[in-house]
Amino acid sequence: MTNDTTSRSQDPLAPARSVAEERPTAAPPAVDAATSDKLPKAHRNVIALLLVAAFTVILNETVMSVALPVLQRDLGVAPATGQWLTTAFMLTMAVIIPTTGYLIRRLPTRTLFIIAMSLFSTGTLIAFAAPTFGVLLGARIVQASGTAIMMPLLMTTVLTLVPVARRGQMMGNISIVISVAPALGPTVSGFILDHFGWRWIFGFVLPIALASLALGAKWITSVSETSPAKLDFLSVPLAALGFGGLVYGLASIGESSEAPAVLPPWAFFLIGVAFLAAFLGRQLFLQRTDNALLDLRVFTSSIFSISMATMLLGTLTMFGVIILIPLFAQTVLGLDPLATGLITLPGGLLMGIASPFIGRIYDKRGPRVLILPGTLLVSAALWMLTMVSTETQIWYLMVSNILMSVGLAATFTPVMTSGLGSLRPQLYSHGSAVLSTFQQVAAGAGTALFVTVLSVGAANAAAAGTAEIAATLEGARSAFLVGAILSIVLVVAGLFVRKPADNGAAPAPMGH
Repeated sequence: MTNDTTSRSQDPLAPARSVAEERPTAAPPAVDAATSDKLPKAHRNVIALLLVAAFTVILNETVMSVALPVLQRDLGVAPATGQWLTTAFMLTMAVIIPTTGYLIRRLPTRTLFIIAMSLFSTGTLIAFAAPTFGVLLGARIVQASGTAIMMPLLMTTVLTLVPVARRGQMMGNISIVISVAPALGPTVSGFILDHFGWRWIFGFVLPIALASLALGAKWITSVSETSPAKLDFLSVPLAALGFGGLVYGLASIGESSEAPAVLPPWAFFLIGVAFLAAFLGRQLFLQRTDNALLDLRVFTSSIFSISMATMLLGTLTMFGVIILIPLFAQTVLGLDPLATGLITLPGGLLMGIASPFIGRIYDKRGPRVLILPGTLLVSAALWMLTMVSTETQIWYLMVSNILMSVGLAATFTPVMTSGLGSLRPQLYSHGSAVLSTFQQVAAGAGTALFVTVLSVGAANAAAAGTAEIAATLEGARSAFLVGAILSIVLVVAGLFVRKPADNGAAPAPMGH
């Protein structure tokens, strides 16, 4: 580990300068303390474009939750098969995200942005015109390939460009992408399904994606230095089988068993754990020579480790509720897709409004003043959901969703800012990749946990002679109870998150 006086050339983690930048330059001017927290217009444009693009691609992660029943009917597939539209998306994300640390170090920002948005736009176009389920499934995989790159790229760019004094505010904007986009997915999907049909879920997104691609290709320039990093080809399949097996095992636990499986879900889970252990061992070996695909030295920061644990619990809870509330609303309360989607709308909008203000509070007062009330709100929302019944009104679900949304906004922003801000600049790309990987695994875990508990609870109630709707209600209550208990762990974990000391890293200059 280097100290502050060690030269750049002596730091083994310092990225090498790209060929285009290897020319004599004057020493950079000293950063004026009075103006160091001001963000140049060019930097603001880059971040704004990345935020819009990231919001667009992340929105697609949850639009399927309300659309699956319609797609299954129109394309003539069973629920176990239709579930692959969501499972394959998460699986692809889990496979690609661990490689983004390498990609961000190796490729210029503009090039990587164009690749990500081109993949997403192509997948969206294919999905819009898909004649069969197989083509639609392939399109979702292409979409996910671009989505997996975008979030780590956004976070690394923000950490590189934004001064420490303004990171909380900017991470508040990123919280909008991470939290609001998934929360609005069911609402957007429900409205489109009610008025236009499932294809237009992709049709309305495509122009936005193409516009983002065109503007990004014109305006975005490289914001950080690249390095001639080597790709360890053994790490790639280990990461794919490790993270992919883990997410698939988690996501398939709650799927219906209408078709006989070659292996039970727990077998895929164990395969994923085994290959993940091999991948981690390989990274520990490779990081000695700075060739790790995912550098695990990010976990030497206790703040980062605690923040990631808190983020995992919060994301797990959020995605579990996002998948369960529409199912409960349609199955038990008999609501249509549009009404179901509207349940998450007020909470999503409030989360978007609150996130930037929460970021400013973090910059002034640190994380603890936000995380404690935030996690308590999440816990209150989940305990409310344990009391749902066949007579529950839609306003009750909206209120619980609002509490959870505002609580998660007050939690995610300080957790991300503290965790990633505790790393040295040379580890930003790896920290962003770890954060995105944790979020994806947590999304799969949350979906699997809540759906599995609901399925088991409903099956037990049905076996005891309970009617179908009442049995589903019992299963939903059990799932929400598990979430409420986990929320207590979330509250405790949040108490240990603290603000890191300023590492003194000045914003990077814009590349060309």
